[in-house]
Amino acid sequence: MPQPCQQLPVEDPQRFGAPGVHARQRAWVEVDEKAIENNARALGRWLAPESSLMAVVKADGYGHGAAPVARAAMAGGATSLGVATLQEGIELRQSGLKAPVLVMGNLIHPDELRSCLEWELMPTISGMREALLCQNLASGSGRSMALHLKLDTGMARLGVDWSDGVRLLQALHGLEATHLAGIYSHLADADSPDPGGGGLTAVQQQRFESVLRGAVELGLPTGVRHLANSAGTLRCRQLHYDLVRVGLALYGQSPAEHLSHAVSLQPAMSVRARVCLIREVPAGVGVSYGHRYRTRRPTRLAVVTIGYADGVPRLLSNQQEVLFAGRRLAQVGAITMDQLLIDATEAPQLEVGSVVTLLGDDGDERISPQDWAQATGTIPWEILCGFKHRLPRLHLGEAERDR
Repeated sequence: MPQPCQQLPVEDPQRFGAPGVHARQRAWVEVDEKAIENNARALGRWLAPESSLMAVVKADGYGHGAAPVARAAMAGGATSLGVATLQEGIELRQSGLKAPVLVMGNLIHPDELRSCLEWELMPTISGMREALLCQNLASGSGRSMALHLKLDTGMARLGVDWSDGVRLLQALHGLEATHLAGIYSHLADADSPDPGGGGLTAVQQQRFESVLRGAVELGLPTGVRHLANSAGTLRCRQLHYDLVRVGLALYGQSPAEHLSHAVSLQPAMSVRARVCLIREVPAGVGVSYGHRYRTRRPTRLAVVTIGYADGVPRLLSNQQEVLFAGRRLAQVGAITMDQLLIDATEAPQLEVGSVVTLLGDDGDERISPQDWAQATGTIPWEILCGFKHRLPRLHLGEAERDR
């Protein structure tokens, strides 16, 4: 009969990583929940009066873990949560969270909308078809169903065209079994510099305002009004309205360099991995697939147990550095599915079992998602969301943060 697995002890944290990480764990993502709480609190202080914070925890909390992130954000003052899919909302409810949850994706099937009613999730409505489905479902249940109406003011994605917004508001007002809990739009270019103030963001705000004015003139309730994403939130308090929807900034990352000074944010994610092998090679040796790198001198190569199957972009090959003992070490050769190599010649204290930092802080050095994004021609959102679930998430407590 098989014996139950034994819990093996955690080794020296200076050699083997943060407390709570198993000594045989090859790589992991560390999430500082206190940083998320502090970011929520700092963002709350930045908001215009009467505006509140929605913590956007879609995509598993941007790779940080949706439920723990949601709890940390609410501890920092967030009053509601935003997700992209029905399943994401259900998982928050199953974890015991009772805060208002907005499903920002377009739900089109009656069963999906019925689940929103059952789980007390607020669907986004982009047209009358979905609104009538909600009306029929809610009237049959004896409960009122909360909806948010989305306006397309310039994104050309989800939402009713803003020019039809007032007409749809009137139609929604006539539905007895639903009630409009909010009206919103999404900014397409809020992270771009706009010295003159007359760019796309201004146009979108004007369109949004025109619908709001029309609602006021007709005496139509709109519920909470929200327009700003992270970039809009950091850019201008005039974009805040009743609510802001903050994702990237909640996780300690600025959506653009010129917005980074508005609020002091603390990065919440670090990515670390172990060295599993060290080898000494002479000059002129080809390294990894395709020999895209050759050693220029006798070199001490270290094999690190993380690769593109974990979320490290292969495009970082020969462009990446890792941190060890407060110094930067170059990654060399093609990044492979499960491993990458670093040049550890200048770090003789690095040994098998040592932990290197791929993202995050080590001493006075830091590698950020923006660094990876710039090197690979993408955005930090994609970097954070790219770490696969075969990397365990270690949610740090006070002891781990203060070590």
